[in-house]
Amino acid sequence: MQTERMALPQNTHQDFTGTVAGVFLEMSNEKITIYQAIKKRLLKQGTGLALLEAQAASDGIIDPINNKRFPVEEAVKAGLVGSEMKGKLLAAERALNGYQDPYTGQTLSLFQALQKDLIPKPYAVRLMEAQISTGGIIDPVEKCRVVIEDACTLGHFDEKIIADQGEENKVFFDPNSQDKLTFRQLLDKCTVDPDTGLLLLPIGVTLKGLRKGVSITELLASKIIGKELFEDLQQGTTTTEEVMLLETVNDYLEGTGSIAGIADLSSNKIMSIYQAMKEGLLMKGTALILLEAQAATGFIIDPVNNKKLTVDDALRNKLVGPEFHGKLLSAERAVTGYQDPYTGQKISLFQAIAKDLIIKDHGIRLLEAQISTGGIIDPIHSHRLPVDVAYQRGYFDKVMNEILADPNDDTKGFFDPNTNENLTYLQLMGRCFVDLATGLCLLPLKNQPGVDSKNFIDYETKMAFKEVKISVNCGKFMGKTVSLWKLLMSEYFSENQRQDMIRQYREGSLTIKTLTSIIPDFIEHSVKNAEIDFDGLREKVTAQQLLDAEVITKNDFEQLSQGKKTVKDVTEDETVKTYLQGTGCIAGVLLSDSGQIMTIYEARRKNKLMPGTSLILLEAQAATGFIIDPIMNTKYSVAEAVKAKIIGADVHGKLSSAEKAVTGYKDPYTGNTISLFQAMKKNLIVKDHGIRLLEAQIATGGIIDPVNSHRIPVHVAYKRGYFDEEMNQILNDTTDDTKGFFDPNTQENLTCLQLLERCVTDSSTGLCLLPLKAKSSKFSVNEQTKETFQAKTVNVKYGRFTGKNVTLWDVINSEYLCEEKRQELFRLYKNRKITIEQIITIIVTIIEQNAVQHQANLLFQGLRKKVSPWDLVKSQIIDKETYDGLINGKLKQEDVIQMDHVKTYLKGSDCVAGLVLTSTNETMSIYEAQKKCILTPGTALYLLEAQAATGFIIDPLQNKRLTVDEAVKAKLIGPELYEKLLCAEKAVTGYIDPYMGKHISLFEAMKKDLILKQHGIRLLEAQIATGGIIDPLKSCHLPLEVAYMQGYFDEEMNKTLSDPNDDNKGFLDPNTKENLTYLQIIKKCIKDPQTGLLLLPLSGKFETKQTTEITRTDKKIKEEFTKHTLNISAGNYSGRFVNLWELIQSGYFTEEEKSNLIEKYRSKRVTIEEIITTVTTTITKLERQDVSQQTVMGLKKPVSLVKLRNADIIDEKTFKELEEGQKLVQDVVEMDSVKQYLKGTGSVAGILVEPSKEIVSIYQASAKGLLMPGTALLLLEAQAATGFIIDPIRNRHFSVDDAIKEGLIGPELHEKLLQAEQAVTGYTDPCTEETISLSQAIKKEYIEKNHGIRLLEAQIAT
Repeated sequence: MQTERMALPQNTHQDFTGTVAGVFLEMSNEKITIYQAIKKRLLKQGTGLALLEAQAASDGIIDPINNKRFPVEEAVKAGLVGSEMKGKLLAAERALNGYQDPYTGQTLSLFQALQKDLIPKPYAVRLMEAQISTGGIIDPVEKCRVVIEDACTLGHFDEKIIADQGEENKVFFDPNSQDKLTFRQLLDKCTVDPDTGLLLLPIGVTLKGLRKGVSITELLASKIIGKELFEDLQQGTTTTEEVMLLETVNDYLEGTGSIAGIADLSSNKIMSIYQAMKEGLLMKGTALILLEAQAATGFIIDPVNNKKLTVDDALRNKLVGPEFHGKLLSAERAVTGYQDPYTGQKISLFQAIAKDLIIKDHGIRLLEAQISTGGIIDPIHSHRLPVDVAYQRGYFDKVMNEILADPNDDTKGFFDPNTNENLTYLQLMGRCFVDLATGLCLLPLKNQPGVDSKNFIDYETKMAFKEVKISVNCGKFMGKTVSLWKLLMSEYFSENQRQDMIRQYREGSLTIKTLTSIIPDFIEHSVKNAEIDFDGLREKVTAQQLLDAEVITKNDFEQLSQGKKTVKDVTEDETVKTYLQGTGCIAGVLLSDSGQIMTIYEARRKNKLMPGTSLILLEAQAATGFIIDPIMNTKYSVAEAVKAKIIGADVHGKLSSAEKAVTGYKDPYTGNTISLFQAMKKNLIVKDHGIRLLEAQIATGGIIDPVNSHRIPVHVAYKRGYFDEEMNQILNDTTDDTKGFFDPNTQENLTCLQLLERCVTDSSTGLCLLPLKAKSSKFSVNEQTKETFQAKTVNVKYGRFTGKNVTLWDVINSEYLCEEKRQELFRLYKNRKITIEQIITIIVTIIEQNAVQHQANLLFQGLRKKVSPWDLVKSQIIDKETYDGLINGKLKQEDVIQMDHVKTYLKGSDCVAGLVLTSTNETMSIYEAQKKCILTPGTALYLLEAQAATGFIIDPLQNKRLTVDEAVKAKLIGPELYEKLLCAEKAVTGYIDPYMGKHISLFEAMKKDLILKQHGIRLLEAQIATGGIIDPLKSCHLPLEVAYMQGYFDEEMNKTLSDPNDDNKGFLDPNTKENLTYLQIIKKCIKDPQTGLLLLPLSGKFETKQTTEITRTDKKIKEEFTKHTLNISAGNYSGRFVNLWELIQSGYFTEEEKSNLIEKYRSKRVTIEEIITTVTTTITKLERQDVSQQTVMGLKKPVSLVKLRNADIIDEKTFKELEEGQKLVQDVVEMDSVKQYLKGTGSVAGILVEPSKEIVSIYQASAKGLLMPGTALLLLEAQAATGFIIDPIRNRHFSVDDAIKEGLIGPELHEKLLQAEQAVTGYTDPCTEETISLSQAIKKEYIEKNHGIRLLEAQIAT
């Protein structure tokens, strides 16, 4: 057995040993420590800490300059790391010295501690990776390293732990690529220091690209920056922030912006593309094309919240629906790159078109969108390119340029829903309007002549403003020539100021020439009079305060003072943000069994937490900043939290006391405000209590300075008397006395930091949540049980206990059992539901199963990966007797494989492998038959998809089974089918659930709408016909009853497949032209006597492609469809005569639907009359479906038209007219009788001052003394309770929260108006947790009667 230290390789990048020792600055050729890189803000704090933890857990803290290693204590003394990191690094160092087993008191290794839930999995995996990279897993008992194979045997490791890494392990932020990486991925980025052999992370100058960082070397090579600017960046005389202000650079890195959403100019309403489709304002085909353009030019855009999201994130945020996920992921590859199946390399959109990997028309549409929004995207380097560079790199050519330069109907890939014209993307953008609040480009709908919204400007005006350049001599643009548009949209102008300037420009009182002189003066005035204040914990914080506290640098301060940087720019720095806002304490709890999130106080109320535990957690919240509502992601002061019912009045006093750790304690002697530590020193609070709060502050970002209202670095806290060395020692040398927090899952006393490490992050809010297992999950073992288990010995045949007689106590507490299983066995034994002998049998079986997983000779080859014998038992493919025979050696692996049913489940039974021509007895592949026009493309595709979805693409001539990638390389299929067959192959390898990031089966993907139902049914039916439903995790077919149990099938789907009709007969018999199930097709096949493969016989004579003219080419089909004109009675074309081709190309049909129609006509499966019937029926059906499914915007959320009909707001006649397309939804919504119920008739919006006729808002009137505060409050409550807070000057409506942000009302009214707003959004019944109305809340006495009646009367009046 090997336990020696592995040698450090010198020359390879793949097999090196070592952790990341330091940082190499490429600009200055300088080596620095990880801690120095954090302080210089070259590394994010989280990444730097994780790298130092990796050092502490493996070799010690490294000094890369002097090539020395130190224990954590000595590293702190030497100044190699700061004392603020000592606690976390000492915790990581335990991976070297071992963890204590809470049951046996023995020393545990890192992996064993993970198995006992003593440390969280992502944290443990990082530290294990660090140990492996430095020579092997550390055995803390033997004080040696063990290579992986032996570590598995000794119970210190399991290779699956590393293999099963998910996104949660990507905690290392690479400052060069700006990607989040795993530890291993970050190691790949490192270089070897030739002097020391240490691994150093190189850091160069990079700018943010579309998906990753872009080096300045790449920008120079791409001709985006010149040599002079490159040298300035290298020498540090110019910053990356200054370069990003250059419009040319910014346009290539970020793009100029795609069509972000939809604007209804008549109502000033903005909505996303997908929402517009859901509301029936856009047809599905039109919406999909616009969303594909967004994905292919960078991001899916949320125009309401002004956010850019990847396709996966857009789905998680419900910005798009799951039915579009696959198509948008495909379009997104125009940004991230397509995989070349021949070389495995990443290629661009144009290269993918050239290799026929995507349909040409589709590719041209995406390419044109890229060019229209800033340039062709280089997916390798993650930015756009000048045209000449795109030519050089093979991402564009003259032929494609000519096609795009001279657009015809075939290349006009976009559709104007207002005029029903086909346009290029650039032409469609030219018809857009631009939102003056965000600068986003929006497609106007229902744009009536004369409608002139002050919130938008037309696209042409924007482009005219972009052409005008102005020299600026102050502020962040100092010394630069910037476009009029960029200056107007900068933070120097509010939305109101922009609107006012545009209004004057439209009226002619301002010209472009006058704007060029006004705008620089305005910026200069703004810079001179700007207040440089940051939001602190309770008060505003000045830049000088942050400089004095060493939170910002002198350079930051100077740039702020000169206006070169804004408060927003500085606050985006992770370190500054931490000192201003903290890193976040435990915000709430997550119930592991249900996934429910609740507040700390609610968890106490529902007996999920003990009162003492909840109070300590709430005090930690109060002492670190705010009481948190994790559901609404809202922070409150203690007083506000009581009012908002986030906490009860019973804890108000204690939490107010804890909150003084933020606001300051009053020194009774001097009257001064003093800090938490100072209050402890003066005995104003109990020492243990104070230590707990102080430790919570340090664990969440740093000690709070209550005088200046922000956190401060430790060394500054020392200077200000807010901390000292003695207290530092107390907090670093944690004992049970200083472990002031309690883990309700393990019953352990912990520090705040340790408890935080056991928490999970809520993906939607970013808040830290304490996961709570079922209340009875932790079982306390009494002494009698322990003695009983110690008295019983167990003979174990595998693992580290091989050949030893060990006690049952040692075995049950070993790493072979997870904590959950251990607790379950203890509990069953206590309740006398299981005997000692049964426990021994269970544990021995578990150890046996674990050992078998690592014995290659016992593993079976599945469809894609190895399958263990125990997985076959669990899947009911083999029985226990067969399993025992394998383990005992009575059966060989070959014996089991030869069992017919086992072979079927592992490999599947035969699918349709190819064709045989009965006239010549010639065998050919499916694709070859398509190429020779023996099979139509549609029929061939379905048969090939069935092959891919059941395991492999089959070569019937060579009798070979190939993956889709291998089949393309072998030219068994063409590149034009690559994308579709890869998608079908996921039925074998698994689909990625975009919500959870996990692999799921075909059926689960259908249930989540990730694939079309009909498509999924076709593939599922093929799997069942060829061996059973495939489990992508175990890589084999399953018996039907097992598929039921695992959620891979259900009764409803079984009924669908058991009773096939024309809708789910997804395959075509090329002989009879019948629609059949896959099983019916298989039954028509014959077996090849030589290969045993199933071949579909084709009768009749077939000529080759060379001698046969294809009767229906694309050109001919278009000509024939154009000749036929239809009179449409519903929807966009109602009352018009439109040719069939134009209708098929309209937004009513997606690309796939168009292709299917054309393919059916090409293969003569349908006549032109049947096509016409299908098209007219589809349009009518869609319009009618739209009405039944369609929603319109109510006061706060969409309301279905069906609900409006049921509430008698829309009568039956109107509803029918909507269904038949005789009326448009927008017209009905604008009817007074409907509008009053959807929007109300209007509350008192503001005040008209006589005789000046000045209009002021209610709040302004109160501030100016025109209204009494009480009167103003009543009027504002009436506004909130009837829909919105109103800005009467700008004619805009806001929620209460948005009104606060806009400065329309003051924060002192926030709470009261939020309560009044519940009259619109609904009150929560605390007994039933249901949403109830204002009237019901009055009846149940949840609100004060007089107050409720006043709000009710306001609603009735409006």
